[in-house]
Amino acid sequence: MTDTRTIPPLTGDERTTLDNWLEWHRGTLAVKCAGLTDDQLRLRAAEPSELSLLGLVRHMAHVERVWFRNVLNGEDLPKLWDKDRDNDADFTEVDTASVKEAFATWQEEIEHARAISAAKPLDAVGDRKGRDCTHRYILVHMIEEYARHNGHADLLRERIDGVIGD
Repeated sequence: MTDTRTIPPLTGDERTTLDNWLEWHRGTLAVKCAGLTDDQLRLRAAEPSELSLLGLVRHMAHVERVWFRNVLNGEDLPKLWDKDRDNDADFTEVDTASVKEAFATWQEEIEHARAISAAKPLDAVGDRKGRDCTHRYILVHMIEEYARHNGHADLLRERIDGVIGD
């Protein structure tokens, strides 16, 4: 995969800054996974951790769905990956999970999130478990969520094949 990420601009309004940093981090996870085999994507960090690159992709698909579709847009959608049965299924059930399905679902959820986000002002309010939650908060949270997990992805990728970098 060619790295098509664009470094976020150093100047710009709040919306531009938030949107660009979220896109940077989405792209970073894709870069960390690029060129690996299915088995490499399933490789766990270190026992007893269930953390894997495939698990991170599945987790971020779930997070995109929850924050943008459920919380911000008020859609009543089920959790992905049978997380109602096992809240950690996105991470624990990668041995038999379809890599193709995981990446397709992640991209689908990103596309839904982009469309929802583009249609709402930063002050739009969603419902997070009975509490008001602004679109602005969701964007900042998503940047934080990706940034944290991209740190994990960086370590996983280095363990797999020695590749390091942004």
